[in-house]
Amino acid sequence: MKTVLITGCSSGIGLDAARHMRGRGWRVIATCRKPEDIAARRAEGFDTLPLELGCEDSVARCAEAALALGRIDALVNNAAFAIPGAAEDLPRGALRAIFEANLFGTHDLTRRLLPHFRAHGGRVVNISSVLGLVGIPWRGAYVATKFALEGLTDVLRVEMADTGVKFILIEPGPIGTKIRQNSIPHFEAWIDWQSSPRAEQYRRTLLKRLYEPAAKKDRFELPPAAVSARIAQALESPRPRPRYYVTTPTHVSGIGRRLLSTRALDWFARRS
Repeated sequence: MKTVLITGCSSGIGLDAARHMRGRGWRVIATCRKPEDIAARRAEGFDTLPLELGCEDSVARCAEAALALGRIDALVNNAAFAIPGAAEDLPRGALRAIFEANLFGTHDLTRRLLPHFRAHGGRVVNISSVLGLVGIPWRGAYVATKFALEGLTDVLRVEMADTGVKFILIEPGPIGTKIRQNSIPHFEAWIDWQSSPRAEQYRRTLLKRLYEPAAKKDRFELPPAAVSARIAQALESPRPRPRYYVTTPTHVSGIGRRLLSTRALDWFARRS
């Protein structure tokens, strides 16, 4: 039985992927940040570990505990959060906090498992986003981390080509998860929107999107199961692709990154 460590299994993509891969015969080590989520995953029968990606000590303890459980064949870096707000309103601390979790902690965990993967072979699947391909308004902090994750993963894939370790990106578009709801505390902690020159724009757009129940799904939205299916392909294919796109926007954006001009991409982003 192969083993995969999946981060961010409290809900959404991580939880669905954990259940999906276990259904395919994998042993899943599920990480969560909150004790109540750890308890919930343990009640489902998963091996569980606490992980706070923004804390270097937590990452070190998680990696050590995971390796103590035996051979690990793959790592799925899914855990991440968002800080919605206009880019001009993002203080330095907000960017520091989101990069600590979405990029630095993810890379730290990966590095700590790489010697094991070098010795036994392994795969690292990084969950990126359409926002790692195209920047759109109000999501600057998250976009920045995902653009960085895309570049870092590409470099690691090339550098590790002479080893048994494969690096793969999954790029979802709109997926039905709690990421918007979970972003509210971060927005409230970091964004002084009432003092922003865009305060009226916040009232008309972002505040409604954050605090009012959605009348309908986002355009092109798919359930987390669509991402889980791509994760399974990335983990089980004899020759995994460098990238797997999920939903129409990521397919279009992926083509656009290769074929379209920057001006055309800006036009698409303004209308997304």
